[in-house]
Amino acid sequence: MTKRTRTILFFICVFLFLLVTPVAVFYSQGYRFDFENKKFSQTGGLFLKIEPKQAEIYFDGQLTKKTDFFFGSALIENLLPKKYKVLVKKDGYQNWEKNLEVKEKGVTEAKNIFLVPENQNFQILVKGVKDLFLASDGRKMVLKKEKDYNPLATSSPSPTGERAPNDWYLTLFDLERNVESFLIGGKDFSKKQVDFLNLQWFLDSKKIILEVAVGEEQRYFIFELDKPFPVSPISLDLKEVPEKISFNPQDSQKLFFLRENNLFEINYKTKEISEPILTNLITYEISNSGIFFLDSSGFLFTTDLSGKTQEKMNIEPFPIKEEVYYQIFLKLPEIFLKEENSLFSFESESKSFKKIFEPVKEIKFSDDLKKMMFFNDYEVWIVYLEDILEQPSKKVGELQLIARFSEKIDNVFWITNHYLIFNLGDKIKIAEIDDRDKIQIWDLVSIKEPKIFWNQNSKELYILSKENLYKSEKIIK
Repeated sequence: MTKRTRTILFFICVFLFLLVTPVAVFYSQGYRFDFENKKFSQTGGLFLKIEPKQAEIYFDGQLTKKTDFFFGSALIENLLPKKYKVLVKKDGYQNWEKNLEVKEKGVTEAKNIFLVPENQNFQILVKGVKDLFLASDGRKMVLKKEKDYNPLATSSPSPTGERAPNDWYLTLFDLERNVESFLIGGKDFSKKQVDFLNLQWFLDSKKIILEVAVGEEQRYFIFELDKPFPVSPISLDLKEVPEKISFNPQDSQKLFFLRENNLFEINYKTKEISEPILTNLITYEISNSGIFFLDSSGFLFTTDLSGKTQEKMNIEPFPIKEEVYYQIFLKLPEIFLKEENSLFSFESESKSFKKIFEPVKEIKFSDDLKKMMFFNDYEVWIVYLEDILEQPSKKVGELQLIARFSEKIDNVFWITNHYLIFNLGDKIKIAEIDDRDKIQIWDLVSIKEPKIFWNQNSKELYILSKENLYKSEKIIK
């Protein structure tokens, strides 16, 4: 090779080096040429976490990646800054899709994707059920039935087809063992007409309090379900009907009850009733360590469970209306007051109540306690109880409309911290709360006149329809 040839080759190599090196450096720093906008841009990324795992991710109609087997996540890098149509698919599940914007030098996250089953199977768990009461631990429920007094008994409906007096009964269904046990029936209380009124579970899910009307008298009975069957009812001897009954979180043998604006405590074992713990109450709510109550002057107080140490919380009184029902909701440090269908929050800085929304039918808190969902007949809303830093970010106190319908909403439950389940007429639907691009709502199942119950422990849905109790497969793995 001649000297001239070597010189030419040397300069060619230098030229290629000078040409390629900046491109390589730019590329290593995440720069790409954006042909659409005809300029160099730094790239970003997209991180997805999906349940169930091994789902397919499509970008603008092209299969891009599959989530991993262990964590159900995927990171797609080197994306030009723009909006992408992201589609998530998996056999047996409904699609999740959203237009997500990727920004320069940033990673867009969608970490709470839950794919809704395409064909959810439901099996009949129990027949002849009029109502059910699910324990807070999700391991058992009480069923209210009619017609036959006891599946093992010989009683039967009258020849006219009318139900005989007191012909209702309760059973305890152990969901873990799939065993149903007879609890008590209307005939066990009295020969008089006995009407079922209500049932409440204790906080420990080991006891229930049953409210019945025996003739003209309203009575209460405690059942200790952790004792061997058959369980004998313990009469709660209250001379007058209480306006509200609550459980003492520090002593499972004691109950609080409100009567004629006075708060009392009763030991259901010894039948001892205390002197009034608090007086002049409109409503109250129990926390793990204290009592929050609104008095008739419109002041909110907090006190210990004995009622001895009281602290006034608001400066100006809340205007109390006569013959209006009030409720306090606690997810400390957040405090909410419901006045009939109006919802107020207590502002700790101003020490006053602020109206949030109207009308409100029911309130439910997410498991992470960062959000509160409320709904009325036609709308579902969320209020954020603290700043949410993960995407999509939210500010404390921010209100978000999830959905508005022309049909009536019956009930709504949190199934995760980011998804809701509800029934709209005969259709049961699941909605996300991620409002980027749009809020997606999927149909889960359609069934006649459903009453739904969500079991947070087993992640299963119970549907009461036409006296048949259905149970879903595990919706969330």
